[in-house]
Amino acid sequence: MTALFGRRARLRWLHLIIGGALLMPYFLVGMVAVGASGGDDGVFSSITGQFTAFTYALPMAAVTGLFPLVRPLSVAAARALCGIPAERLAEGPARTRQARVRAAGWYTLHLALGGVVSGMTLALTPFAVGVMGLPFSAALRDSALVGLPPALDRPWIVALTPLAGLALLSAPALSAAAAGELLARRAPVLLGPTPDDRLAAAERRAAALALRNRLARELHDSVGHALSAVTLQAGAARRVLADDPEFVREALAAIEETTRRTVGELDSMLGLLRQDDESANGPEGGAPALDQGPGQGPGQGPGLDGLLARCGVPVAYEALGEPGAVTGAVSGEAYRIVQEGLSNALRHGTGGAPVELRIAVREEDLEITMENPLSGRPPVLRPGGGRGLRGIAERAALLGGRTEAGPHGGTWRLTARLPLDAAGRAER
Repeated sequence: MTALFGRRARLRWLHLIIGGALLMPYFLVGMVAVGASGGDDGVFSSITGQFTAFTYALPMAAVTGLFPLVRPLSVAAARALCGIPAERLAEGPARTRQARVRAAGWYTLHLALGGVVSGMTLALTPFAVGVMGLPFSAALRDSALVGLPPALDRPWIVALTPLAGLALLSAPALSAAAAGELLARRAPVLLGPTPDDRLAAAERRAAALALRNRLARELHDSVGHALSAVTLQAGAARRVLADDPEFVREALAAIEETTRRTVGELDSMLGLLRQDDESANGPEGGAPALDQGPGQGPGQGPGLDGLLARCGVPVAYEALGEPGAVTGAVSGEAYRIVQEGLSNALRHGTGGAPVELRIAVREEDLEITMENPLSGRPPVLRPGGGRGLRGIAERAALLGGRTEAGPHGGTWRLTARLPLDAAGRAER
């Protein structure tokens, strides 16, 4: 009984009734077409005319099912009423020809089965109730609708009519259960994702993963560098707190400037999470760049000069060409590479030893070279950590460049080469 009258069966029955309701406009147009072609004034009361109109209605429904928005509406109904898991059905309008054909097939099948089940429900239910009432009403036994013919008008036959009525009532229930099961089995095939839908979903997941990875790199490079610089400045200030108040004031000012700048960068990066369109702010979403910016003096603003002035380690900087003229994705990624290199120097270099930074702008690429004396073991890539060098390599690879990092004599050398025509590659 649960299979016929349980909650799932009732919802699927409702789904079929909705299909029958959707079929009615096509059916009425088919009835008009049958009446106009055959000249039969009694087409609305003719069983043959009604079945002919039904066959006319299905092709019209199939054409309607080719519209792209039919699929999301059908998917929503199938999820809610047929009990189909959401992951087995496609999302969004049907864009490709294959998806539209499948959706049209589902729509036609839904309306056809819904029309049959709705017709049986509307016709057999009142008739079955009338048959069940024959033993209790002489008026029903004398009616032309449910009355028995004279040959069957026997007391024992009349006494059995309630059982016949129950059998008639079970026919729509059985038909609805069978039709609902058929629709539930065909839904993943006709409304499920096509190969193009799966490819589009995979591309969306890859884009989301790329965005998360980029945000992770930004957070690591920006916040990690700031924390390293703040830790160094605070440690140095603590050691000379009683002997050199002027240095302590400078260290605290550097800590304040570093944290203020980092908070601004963090707000910019977190803003990416609130954007529906990743391209609204470009490939780097407003990240700092090599250029200093208008109206900013040395050591001010988010440009390279400000980074070198507040990084917490002395830097011997040499520029070949015009690094400030480099813009776009190459400039933003170069800034982050320099920032991460300085962070590595803070963590792993010899305290107080200057970092040698050389940025060379050539015709086809930009080369960044950083060297600092080693202290203890060099930075390494560890499972689950060591994102710095890996992040640098990922940034360069994103633009079609390459990086090298490792001991060189008594120093640690980091080299990155970024092609200057990488803006289009970064956009893609």
